[in-house]
Amino acid sequence: MPAELLKGKPISDKIKDELIKEIESLKSKTGAAPKLVAVQVGENPSAEVYLKAQKGAAEKLGIAYVLSTLPKESTQQDVEALVRKLNNDRGVSGIILITPLPAQIDSKKIVNLIDPAKDAEGMHPSSLGQVLLGRWQVAPCTASACFALIESTGINLYGKEAVVVWHSEIVGKPLSLMLLSKFATTTICHIGTGERGVLPEHVKRAEILVVAVGKAGLIKGGWIKEGAIVVDVGINKVGDNIVGDVEFEEASKRAAYITPVPGGVGPLTTTMLMKNTVEAFKAQQR
Repeated sequence: MPAELLKGKPISDKIKDELIKEIESLKSKTGAAPKLVAVQVGENPSAEVYLKAQKGAAEKLGIAYVLSTLPKESTQQDVEALVRKLNNDRGVSGIILITPLPAQIDSKKIVNLIDPAKDAEGMHPSSLGQVLLGRWQVAPCTASACFALIESTGINLYGKEAVVVWHSEIVGKPLSLMLLSKFATTTICHIGTGERGVLPEHVKRAEILVVAVGKAGLIKGGWIKEGAIVVDVGINKVGDNIVGDVEFEEASKRAAYITPVPGGVGPLTTTMLMKNTVEAFKAQQR
């Protein structure tokens, strides 16, 4: 029996409906609305689609959205000054830094400078620390999207074998901690796993598999465990097609659930950014 598709849009739509009601209630109680500011340094054509999606989602939900831009020749001090200004602006609920940044800017220093209470992307060390403790309200958007997709299956994660392929701060590391918070038995694979030649054996035992490498066809369909949940974060262009990191056709014959690419994780990522912004706004009202 072919796998059931884990599409992001239905889950995204449900969260958005909840956020619209919550934002209306917050406006009624506080007389204010959440406001998200995206900080961009120089032109970044690769980010245009994401920025457009952010703006559109915010407007539909009733969140004010501002794109604050600096020229590409800006210094570290210039960017830090803008972030400090936004930190001190009581009308700003959330801040997101658009990456990549020009080479002269240390992005980690900028992220660390963002007020943790306004960290809409969930990448500040304070936010990641809350994920480590298993009591997060705000977490990295893509990791949160993956976690929501997994939870939407209704599976009890307790004791399940979960394998996360790649260990980025955006997806792999925070998602592995989220899975651990539900007592999944979690393994992280990375380049060392692949170079040692043992990636297939880890994948073959995964009841929950998340892949976020960015390499088309990295995970062979025949490696997938029967009945597994497969979340493919990879976005790769092959000819005229967009494909994930997992061999979809073969994997879908073995998995119980699998995300399509595109249409799986992507639609949820921006929604999680909006959810984080609302959570930040709520925390600032206390």
